Amino acid sequence: MSASGGTKAIVAALGANLAIAVAKFVAFAFSGSSSMLAEGVHSLADSGNQGLLLLGGKKAKRAATEEHPFGYGRERYIYAFLVSIVLFSVGGMFAIYEGYEKIKHPHELTSWYWPVGVLVFAIIAEGISFWTAIKESNATRGTQSWKEFIRRSKAPELPVVLLEDFGALIGLVLALGGVGVAVATGDGIWDGIGTLCIGILLIVIALVLAAETKSLLLGESAGAEDVRKIKAAIVDGDVVTGIIHMRTLHLGPEELLVAAKIAVEHDDTAGEVAAAINAAESRIREAVPIARVIYLEPDIYSASAAAAGTNPAKD
Repeated sequence: MSASGGTKAIVAALGANLAIAVAKFVAFAFSGSSSMLAEGVHSLADSGNQGLLLLGGKKAKRAATEEHPFGYGRERYIYAFLVSIVLFSVGGMFAIYEGYEKIKHPHELTSWYWPVGVLVFAIIAEGISFWTAIKESNATRGTQSWKEFIRRSKAPELPVVLLEDFGALIGLVLALGGVGVAVATGDGIWDGIGTLCIGILLIVIALVLAAETKSLLLGESAGAEDVRKIKAAIVDGDVVTGIIHMRTLHLGPEELLVAAKIAVEHDDTAGEVAAAINAAESRIREAVPIARVIYLEPDIYSASAAAAGTNPAKD
C-alpha cells in the first residue's frame, strides 16, 4: 500500500484500538457497565477492521494474471466494504442489543471509577489516532472539504479510518455521559441509553462507509481535474485534432484505465497515426501518472456527421 493508502494512520489506529479494547473489557469486568462492554466490542471490531484494511492493501499488490489481466487493485475496495459490514453487524447491532437489554433490565454500576478512567484514557488514545489520520489525509486532500474528501477519495483506507476514529470519539463521549448520569442518579438505565446511542451511531457510520465503497466497487471515473489533464495531453493539434469520446475507470486507487476515440485527418498515414498515439500515451502518463492502462482508437472526425447525429460530437 502506498503512502496515499494511509498505512501510518491504519497502524496508529490498530495500536490504539487494541490497547483501548483491553482496557474497556477490564473496566466492564469490574463495573458491569454495558457501555463499557459495547465500547470494548466496538474497539475490538475496529481492530479487526484495520487488520482487514492492511490485508486488502497487501493483496492489492499482486501482479496481474491471465485470469485478472487488470490486476488486483480493487481488493482494497472489497476489504473496505467488508469493514462497513463488520462495523454494522459486530459493532452497531451488538451495541443496540446491549443497550436494549440494559434499559429493560437496569442495574446500578459498581466501581464506577474504572469505566470513567478507561474512557478518559480511550479519548486521549483515540484523539492521537484521529490526529494522525487527519495529518495523513491533509497530505492528499488538497483544497477539498472533509465531506468532499470522504466522498471523492479513490483510496478507501483514510476515509474509513477517519470515520471510524470520529465515530469512536463520539461513542466514547456518549459512553462517558451514560456512565456519568447513571452514577449521578443511581439509575443504570442511563448506561443502557448511552449504549443504545453508540449502536445507532455505529450503524449510521457503517451505512455511509458502505455507500461510498459500493460506488468504488461499481467503478468510478477519474476526478474532474485528472480528466481535464488527460484530454489536454491527448490532443497535439497536429495529427490528433480532437477527442470524439473518452471513458476513464479506476482499476484501483492508484491505477486508472483510459479509453478514447481520437480524431485524426483522413490523409494521415498509419505510421503517423501510430507515432501520434504513442506520443499521446506518453503525455497522458506524464500528466496523470496513475493512468497505467491506455487504449486510444483513431477515427476520422466528420463535423457534418456530428451535426447530423451520426458521429459522436468532438469534445
